[in-house]
Amino acid sequence: MSRNLKNVLVVSFGFLSLFTAYGGLQSLQSSLNSADGMGVASLSVIYASIILSSMFLPPIIIKNLGCKWTIVASMACYVTYSFGNLYPGWGTLIPTSIILGLGGSPLWSAKCAYLTISGNRQAGKDNKRGQDVINLYFGIFFLIFQSSAVWGNLMSSLIFGQDANIANITEENLQFCGAGVCTQNITGESPKPERKLVNILVGCYIGVGLLAMLLVAVFLDNIDRDSAREFRGNRDPFWNTFLATFKHLRDKRQLLLIPLTMYSGFEQGFLAGDYTKYYVTCALGIHFVGYVMICFGATNSICSFTFGRLAQYTGRVALFGLAAVVNLSCIIALLFWKPHPDQLPVFFVFPALWGMGDAVWQTQTNALYGVLFPHQKEAAFANYRMWESVGFVIAFAYSNFICLDSKLYVLIFVLILSMVLYAWVEWEERRNPTPGVEPSHDVTEKKEGKDQGLTAPTTQIKAETKL
Repeated sequence: MSRNLKNVLVVSFGFLSLFTAYGGLQSLQSSLNSADGMGVASLSVIYASIILSSMFLPPIIIKNLGCKWTIVASMACYVTYSFGNLYPGWGTLIPTSIILGLGGSPLWSAKCAYLTISGNRQAGKDNKRGQDVINLYFGIFFLIFQSSAVWGNLMSSLIFGQDANIANITEENLQFCGAGVCTQNITGESPKPERKLVNILVGCYIGVGLLAMLLVAVFLDNIDRDSAREFRGNRDPFWNTFLATFKHLRDKRQLLLIPLTMYSGFEQGFLAGDYTKYYVTCALGIHFVGYVMICFGATNSICSFTFGRLAQYTGRVALFGLAAVVNLSCIIALLFWKPHPDQLPVFFVFPALWGMGDAVWQTQTNALYGVLFPHQKEAAFANYRMWESVGFVIAFAYSNFICLDSKLYVLIFVLILSMVLYAWVEWEERRNPTPGVEPSHDVTEKKEGKDQGLTAPTTQIKAETKL
């Protein structure tokens, strides 16, 4: 196994452990902390904070700390949110949501930059195209990472399943499930599990979050250590680094990708905030949320790896087209489906198909950013996280204020707009292909012999706007 692949696996399992906790909590917020919309409000605050974080923090933090220690520090921010859920209230959830949000963008930007650097370095050693290895690495990452939905939600379903009262769904409640009814926000409140069981679950989530930090801190190589050290010793003007995320918006391709990136937030926000509450919890009970999201996570994980490998044969366009058709079909079906416990298999079909689509949005959009912006990785991925978070914020912010069928129509509009502008980006890319990063074999070989790949090629240091 190459050292670059080993690092990809360490990052992947670190994120698997961290998001076993956060993903499980996110899926439960709209149902578990539904009083006054507190749970959804906390999710909205998280992604609003990520937007602010994306604007300024990733270039500064990554350049100073390097990718590895940025990931560790950001993971600590996520763990605080689990602590906040031990005693849920406006005074605990909102502050910890802000802390998580501030760490969110540096975490994902550092991860994306790390995988891109590793992919380009391995491509230089194997004489392969950089985008093919990057696609493969992102596919491996999302194969492992997306399975976090399986473990986090399995924990919640097994623990909450011990409370028999949460399965008591009346026929009166069922009439407020699904689209077409606009009073579901004020009627048909579902039973909640015992507080003792909630605390046991949150305690487990805290444990796996701390495990993620330990795994990355101990086993991940600090591949851009020299770049960070050189930056600290020879700093660019502060405002050049501080405003790198905004400067990247001067690239027309980045502007055209904004709706596609936002759609990723919209579709994930809908599944976590609306499908789980108005279809699953409403008709089956909160203990089924975990099982349904396991189906989503398992499909997403398998498809992420599969699509990551298929991309080199089919190209990105075919995969994006498949995801668009799958998502559009699901949205239209959800507009007409009236959920009922007698239709149990149908509750799992939608998240399975949604997971297939999300696998494309995650792997291919991340890889697309890495291919289009190889010399502005941190700024590009900060923009990715910022605009994805805008989609999350909007999805969670209007969750308690507009009808479910209106949310589905919004998804259709954003999806169509995203595909039109994405096609424009691909057309521009075919006319003027982006030059890939070609690591210097001499530089790379010297460093491989010296420290077995612990440093990044220095040819990238001055060429990039952010690193």
